[in-house]
Amino acid sequence: MEAPAAQGPAEPSGHSSGPSADVEITVTSPEQMRELGRRLAKLLRAGDLVMLGGELGAGKTTLTRGLGEGLGVRGAVTSPTFVIARVHPSLGDGPPLVHVDAYRLSGGLDEMEDLDLDVSLPDSVIVVEWGEGKVEELTEDRLRVRIDRAVGDTTDEVRHVTVTGLGERWATADVSVLAG
Repeated sequence: MEAPAAQGPAEPSGHSSGPSADVEITVTSPEQMRELGRRLAKLLRAGDLVMLGGELGAGKTTLTRGLGEGLGVRGAVTSPTFVIARVHPSLGDGPPLVHVDAYRLSGGLDEMEDLDLDVSLPDSVIVVEWGEGKVEELTEDRLRVRIDRAVGDTTDEVRHVTVTGLGERWATADVSVLAG
Protein backbone atom coordinates (compact mmCIF):
# COMPACT_ATOMS: atom_id res chain seq x y z
CA MET A 1 0.00 0.00 0.00
CA GLU A 2 1.08 3.54 -0.66
CA ALA A 3 1.96 6.14 1.92
CA PRO A 4 -0.84 8.56 2.78
CA ALA A 5 -1.32 11.68 0.74
CA ALA A 6 -0.39 14.97 2.33
CA GLN A 7 -3.01 16.07 4.80
CA GLY A 8 -4.51 19.50 4.74
CA PRO A 9 -5.15 21.54 7.86
CA ALA A 10 -8.22 20.89 9.92
CA GLU A 11 -11.13 23.24 9.43
CA PRO A 12 -11.27 26.03 12.00
CA SER A 13 -13.73 25.67 14.85
CA GLY A 14 -17.23 26.63 13.82
CA HIS A 15 -16.91 24.98 10.40
CA SER A 16 -17.30 21.43 11.60
CA SER A 17 -18.66 20.07 8.33
CA GLY A 18 -15.46 20.74 6.40
CA PRO A 19 -12.86 18.06 5.71
CA SER A 20 -10.31 17.42 8.43
CA ALA A 21 -8.10 14.85 6.75
CA ASP A 22 -7.72 12.97 3.49
CA VAL A 23 -5.81 9.75 3.16
CA GLU A 24 -5.31 7.98 -0.14
CA ILE A 25 -4.55 4.25 -0.13
CA THR A 26 -3.95 1.81 -2.97
CA VAL A 27 -5.35 -1.67 -2.36
CA THR A 28 -4.34 -4.53 -4.64
CA SER A 29 -6.48 -7.46 -3.42
CA PRO A 30 -9.73 -8.26 -1.62
CA GLU A 31 -7.70 -9.41 1.41
CA GLN A 32 -5.98 -6.01 1.58
CA MET A 33 -9.43 -4.36 1.42
CA ARG A 34 -10.56 -6.48 4.38
CA GLU A 35 -7.37 -5.60 6.26
CA LEU A 36 -8.09 -1.91 5.60
CA GLY A 37 -11.53 -2.49 7.15
CA ARG A 38 -9.95 -4.13 10.21
CA ARG A 39 -7.60 -1.13 10.64
CA LEU A 40 -10.48 1.29 10.19
CA ALA A 41 -12.46 -0.54 12.89
CA LYS A 42 -9.76 0.40 15.41
CA LEU A 43 -10.60 4.09 14.83
CA LEU A 44 -14.36 3.71 15.14
CA ARG A 45 -16.59 4.01 18.17
CA ALA A 46 -20.31 4.11 18.92
CA GLY A 47 -21.88 7.10 17.21
CA ASP A 48 -19.70 6.97 14.10
CA LEU A 49 -21.20 7.16 10.63
CA VAL A 50 -19.19 5.81 7.70
CA MET A 51 -20.41 6.54 4.18
CA LEU A 52 -19.05 4.24 1.47
CA GLY A 53 -19.07 5.23 -2.18
CA GLY A 54 -17.86 3.61 -5.36
CA GLU A 55 -19.20 1.75 -8.35
CA LEU A 56 -20.73 -1.72 -8.21
CA GLY A 57 -18.05 -4.28 -7.38
CA ALA A 58 -15.58 -1.70 -6.08
CA GLY A 59 -15.18 -3.41 -2.69
CA LYS A 60 -17.58 -1.62 -0.32
CA THR A 61 -18.96 -4.83 1.18
CA THR A 62 -15.48 -6.38 1.36
CA LEU A 63 -14.28 -3.35 3.34
CA THR A 64 -17.34 -3.68 5.60
CA ARG A 65 -16.52 -7.38 6.18
CA GLY A 66 -13.16 -6.27 7.54
CA LEU A 67 -14.89 -3.65 9.69
CA GLY A 68 -17.14 -6.34 11.15
CA GLU A 69 -14.12 -8.54 11.90
CA GLY A 70 -12.28 -5.62 13.50
CA LEU A 71 -15.30 -4.62 15.58
CA GLY A 72 -15.88 -8.22 16.65
CA VAL A 73 -19.51 -8.46 15.62
CA ARG A 74 -21.74 -11.49 15.17
CA GLY A 75 -22.82 -12.79 11.80
CA ALA A 76 -21.32 -12.86 8.35
CA VAL A 77 -21.21 -9.40 6.82
CA THR A 78 -22.82 -9.68 3.41
CA SER A 79 -24.35 -7.13 1.09
CA PRO A 80 -27.66 -5.91 2.51
CA THR A 81 -28.90 -4.87 -0.95
CA PHE A 82 -32.21 -6.74 -0.75
CA VAL A 83 -32.91 -6.25 2.96
CA ILE A 84 -31.60 -2.65 2.99
CA ALA A 85 -30.07 -2.93 6.47
CA ARG A 86 -28.53 -5.55 8.75
CA VAL A 87 -27.61 -5.21 12.40
CA HIS A 88 -24.59 -7.18 13.60
CA PRO A 89 -24.50 -7.24 17.43
CA SER A 90 -21.15 -7.08 19.16
CA LEU A 91 -19.71 -10.33 20.49
CA GLY A 92 -17.92 -8.34 23.20
CA ASP A 93 -18.36 -4.93 24.77
CA GLY A 94 -18.01 -2.92 21.54
CA PRO A 95 -20.74 -1.25 19.52
CA PRO A 96 -22.96 -3.15 17.09
CA LEU A 97 -22.45 -2.63 13.37
CA VAL A 98 -25.44 -1.41 11.36
CA HIS A 99 -24.74 -2.09 7.67
CA VAL A 100 -27.03 -0.26 5.25
CA ASP A 101 -27.22 -0.43 1.46
CA ALA A 102 -29.02 2.69 0.22
CA TYR A 103 -28.60 1.80 -3.47
CA ARG A 104 -32.29 1.07 -4.03
CA LEU A 105 -33.48 4.03 -1.97
CA SER A 106 -34.22 7.05 -4.12
CA GLY A 107 -35.09 9.57 -1.43
CA GLY A 108 -32.97 11.34 1.12
CA LEU A 109 -33.16 11.10 4.88
CA ASP A 110 -36.99 11.02 4.74
CA GLU A 111 -36.90 7.59 3.11
CA MET A 112 -34.13 6.48 5.48
CA GLU A 113 -36.26 7.38 8.54
CA ASP A 114 -38.01 4.00 8.41
CA LEU A 115 -34.63 2.44 9.24
CA ASP A 116 -34.39 4.47 12.49
CA LEU A 117 -30.72 5.24 11.86
CA ASP A 118 -30.99 8.37 13.98
CA VAL A 119 -32.04 6.16 16.91
CA SER A 120 -29.28 3.59 16.26
CA LEU A 121 -26.45 6.08 15.67
CA PRO A 122 -25.54 6.98 19.28
CA ASP A 123 -25.00 3.33 20.24
CA SER A 124 -23.75 1.83 16.96
CA VAL A 125 -21.26 2.17 14.17
CA ILE A 126 -23.36 2.78 11.07
CA VAL A 127 -21.91 2.01 7.64
CA VAL A 128 -23.98 3.16 4.67
CA GLU A 129 -23.14 2.01 1.16
CA TRP A 130 -24.39 4.45 -1.49
CA GLY A 131 -25.24 6.96 1.26
CA GLU A 132 -24.03 10.12 -0.48
CA GLY A 133 -26.88 12.63 -0.61
CA LYS A 134 -29.04 10.46 1.65
CA VAL A 135 -27.64 10.34 5.20
CA GLU A 136 -25.54 13.48 5.69
CA GLU A 137 -28.28 15.03 7.83
CA LEU A 138 -27.75 12.34 10.49
CA THR A 139 -24.55 14.01 11.71
CA GLU A 140 -21.91 16.52 10.65
CA ASP A 141 -19.30 14.10 11.99
CA ARG A 142 -18.79 11.34 9.46
CA LEU A 143 -16.16 9.45 7.59
CA ARG A 144 -16.46 9.34 3.80
CA VAL A 145 -14.72 6.43 2.08
CA ARG A 146 -14.56 6.48 -1.71
CA ILE A 147 -13.39 3.32 -3.51
CA ASP A 148 -12.46 3.59 -7.18
CA ARG A 149 -11.21 0.95 -9.54
CA ALA A 150 -7.98 1.58 -11.39
CA VAL A 151 -8.57 3.25 -14.74
CA GLY A 152 -8.49 0.83 -17.64
CA ASP A 153 -8.61 -2.91 -17.07
CA THR A 154 -11.74 -3.63 -15.01
CA THR A 155 -10.56 -7.16 -14.19
CA ASP A 156 -7.70 -5.72 -12.17
CA GLU A 157 -8.03 -5.92 -8.37
CA VAL A 158 -6.36 -2.52 -7.84
CA ARG A 159 -8.52 -0.03 -5.96
CA HIS A 160 -7.83 3.55 -4.96
CA VAL A 161 -9.41 4.36 -1.61
CA THR A 162 -9.84 7.93 -0.39
CA VAL A 163 -10.81 8.41 3.25
CA THR A 164 -12.08 11.84 4.29
CA GLY A 165 -12.92 12.77 7.86
CA LEU A 166 -15.65 15.39 8.24
CA GLY A 167 -16.59 17.31 11.35
CA GLU A 168 -15.10 17.83 14.77
CA ARG A 169 -14.97 14.09 15.55
CA TRP A 170 -12.47 13.53 12.73
CA ALA A 171 -10.60 16.86 13.00
CA THR A 172 -8.09 15.36 15.45
CA ALA A 173 -8.32 11.67 14.51
CA ASP A 174 -5.20 10.28 12.86
CA VAL A 175 -6.68 8.57 9.81
CA SER A 176 -3.19 8.34 8.29
CA VAL A 177 -2.76 5.08 10.28
CA LEU A 178 -5.06 3.51 7.69
CA ALA A 179 -2.29 3.67 5.10
CA GLY A 180 -0.25 1.45 7.42
